[in-house]
Amino acid sequence: MQNLTVVKIGGAVLEDTASLKDFLLRFDAITGNKILVHGGGRTATQLADRLGIKTQIVDGRRITDKDMLEVVIMVYGGLINKNTVAFLQSIGCNALGITGADLNIIRAVQRPVGDIDYGLVGDISEINIKVLQLLLSEGFIPVIAPLTHDGLGNLLNTNADTIAASIASAMSELFNVLLVYSFEKEGVLLDISDRQSVIPLMNRELYSKFRNENIIHSGMLPKLDNSFKALEDGVKGVIITSSNALDLTKGTRLTL
Repeated sequence: MQNLTVVKIGGAVLEDTASLKDFLLRFDAITGNKILVHGGGRTATQLADRLGIKTQIVDGRRITDKDMLEVVIMVYGGLINKNTVAFLQSIGCNALGITGADLNIIRAVQRPVGDIDYGLVGDISEINIKVLQLLLSEGFIPVIAPLTHDGLGNLLNTNADTIAASIASAMSELFNVLLVYSFEKEGVLLDISDRQSVIPLMNRELYSKFRNENIIHSGMLPKLDNSFKALEDGVKGVIITSSNALDLTKGTRLTL
């Protein structure tokens, strides 16, 4: 099997042009097949504030009504996605910016209402691995915005961490997949105020202990939940690291 690196970029890095360009140079240097998934929640929140649209986040997940969906479509599918692609093209990386609706790559269903009504949020039902494999085989680098579709003409806001993990899991049928979560922190931290308190290695047992003791910041929980699920689904490795450390020798490496 060939290798595939699925990288998700998010956090404050996306808001700073210099930091983003530095990250993209590092991403371009990754050898072999690769896919980039980006977030953009902070930028979406800033635009929503300017438009007078209230932002609600529960356990790291955005409540998405009709107005908020329009904001995230503009920010994720437009501003961030196309700026990212434009820079990658400028350095010779033949990137293709897409959402889950393009080429029917990511199908989802609207999340059922439970204890929390998340609104127009998608739970992934299918990843079109044949199309992604075709794009990679032709030398294209997919840059995927965190938007999916339901097959009925509706876009849905879908957590970027979940998209990255779902793509990594699905593509593990065809590739040896490494999943990398990259953001402004050095990894999973014991103390959110101490950038050097990186946990270098974490298994599920240690994660459960830290979670029960409320040691891990709530915003990190979706990443970790998705990461361990991906490992169970056949992904070969998961690393949570800084956007400045895409040599993959630093950060937090997860194992079962």
